[in-house]
Amino acid sequence: MNRFHRWFCRSAQWRRTVEQRVPWVVSDVPLGQRVLELGPGPGLTTDLLRHRSEKVIALELDPALALSLRTRLFGSNADVVTGDATAMPFPDDTFSGVVAFTMLHHVPSPELQDKVFRQAWRVLEPGGVFVGSDSLQSWRMRLIHIGDTLVPVDPKTLGARLEAAGFSVLAVERGADAFRFHARKVAGTENCVTPTREPVRRKSHEGN
Repeated sequence: MNRFHRWFCRSAQWRRTVEQRVPWVVSDVPLGQRVLELGPGPGLTTDLLRHRSEKVIALELDPALALSLRTRLFGSNADVVTGDATAMPFPDDTFSGVVAFTMLHHVPSPELQDKVFRQAWRVLEPGGVFVGSDSLQSWRMRLIHIGDTLVPVDPKTLGARLEAAGFSVLAVERGADAFRFHARKVAGTENCVTPTREPVRRKSHEGN
């Protein structure tokens, strides 16, 4: 990330956004007792998640960010692993929930994003949920990401992409400047095989 982007992701302004967005994504979803967070960055989202679950594992690609967050959270119920979300270093059926907050647009291509979805399916236990959010495309997003990776996810096509990874899609919903998604690994489905589709709700939301 560029220098401004790194600063912004630690700022009080972004913390306020996160404090609104995380409850919007997870408040009505049972994540279970062992949760994997993808791409936590400086860990503002991790701080909120670890009060909602018995154990949180944060998977961070950037070694410096991972080390900083691991040091800060030492002794807590959150562990930090350095690794790639497109090739997760975890066994199958490990987690009760997987979450991805505002990280998918940092994955360098739609094909690699789809790998993240398939990996999330693999490491979830049957019945586990994959939830998350990402920012909608805007001039502000493009400005913040000058010199950075920016591969926006289209919420209109996200449901089909999650289904292609094996998930049953529960919801894809747009908010004021972001969207959220809820999906479940249904027992008996196979990765990359489209399961029976549950209704996808698309509605406006006044929050972030």
